[in-house]
Amino acid sequence: MKSNKLGLFDLTMIVIGLVIGTGIFRTSRDAAAAASTPGIFFGAWVVGGLVAICGALTYAEIGSRYPVTGGYYKIFSYAYHPSLAFAINCIILISNAASLSGVALIGSEYISPLIFEASSVEYWKPFVAMFAIIIFYGVNLLGLRMSSQTQNVLMIIKIGMLLVIVAALFIPSIHSTAPVVIDENKLSAGALLLSFGVALKATSFTYGGYQQTINFGDEIENPRRNIPKGITTGILVIIGFYLLVSYAYVKVIGFNELKQTSGIASIVAEKMFGKSGLYVSSILLFLAVLAYVNVLLLSNPRVMYAMSEDGILPAAFRKKEEKKGVLTVSLTVFAAICVIVLFFADKFERILSFTIFLDSIGMATSAGTIFILRKRTRHLNGTGIYSMRLYPLLPIIFILAYLFVGTMIAVNEPMLALTGISVLAGFIMLYFIIQRVKKK
Repeated sequence: MKSNKLGLFDLTMIVIGLVIGTGIFRTSRDAAAAASTPGIFFGAWVVGGLVAICGALTYAEIGSRYPVTGGYYKIFSYAYHPSLAFAINCIILISNAASLSGVALIGSEYISPLIFEASSVEYWKPFVAMFAIIIFYGVNLLGLRMSSQTQNVLMIIKIGMLLVIVAALFIPSIHSTAPVVIDENKLSAGALLLSFGVALKATSFTYGGYQQTINFGDEIENPRRNIPKGITTGILVIIGFYLLVSYAYVKVIGFNELKQTSGIASIVAEKMFGKSGLYVSSILLFLAVLAYVNVLLLSNPRVMYAMSEDGILPAAFRKKEEKKGVLTVSLTVFAAICVIVLFFADKFERILSFTIFLDSIGMATSAGTIFILRKRTRHLNGTGIYSMRLYPLLPIIFILAYLFVGTMIAVNEPMLALTGISVLAGFIMLYFIIQRVKKK
């Protein structure tokens, strides 16, 4: 009888599908803007990928040792005090909302120049992003779902665009001849370290998605062998892919020009195919972005539902339109958070910093549960579950990497970091307020 479990090739493809997103069509610009030299730019892509491998393997073992559904909340509650579990889970929800808003802005960045005059594009970008969020809020509210076939088509668009960008490497006639100009004032050890940390912020956003390996534990055939191989192979393929795409951006646009260019993928397409390439690629990339917006609007309200089932959020978050299966309150609240973050941050750069700073808190604390789970689930050792070989080195590298990125964001944007810490503290206080109200 054929096993229903996932094999090595299946897992590798799933990891690639989870990680490759729309960020690469924008964040190469942000990484270049932060990087003092091309070496730091490309180094941030390599290190970001290696950190992703450490994180993916850590989350895979967490999921193997404590397989649960409904987000991270139950794992956090098991490992930490419920107040911290509540706060971290809320931080992750806010981070996901910020991520959705950021990706909506990426789509807006590509489509807005086709709709508005150049002088007003910047003004209209957040409104176009909000329109995309509201449209898919309505789609989900009506109980409609993008079919898997539609999602697959949009994934093909993303992969196709990436292959087109890589193909530009083989057309020397469109390559930039501008020399790389390096600011000598940014070559001190401290400046280089800050430059690398801020560039790593952009690449970390682009590698997001690997944390979903927390759900893989019970579904993989021969997990001890296939989980490390599948995750490592998948992310190594993505590192190679992202390096090729980023190198293509540098070759076609030029390193210094890349630092300040919007719609970088469409610029490459325009140089390859003329104005028609610019228009077609802009529309296709906007459609690809909508797929991500739809997925996050579909999944995150379910995390709120799970928290409400545990009595942490009010019962209203469990309100469901039975005929359509729509979590009306949870969906509405999450969509509202997305719009609030969109206009709070206003620009993609601020949303990127806010997202990754919150992630640095959420990722470091969630990965830290592995140390507690290892002690409390010793009885599972030798039962066939996945256990990483380089423990505790891999989770320590992962946690330190995110603490480093968070620190660099705090140094570079202290007010934004203070906002993030205040949000965390506010959620911890909110937990105790909710508990007090429930007792009354």
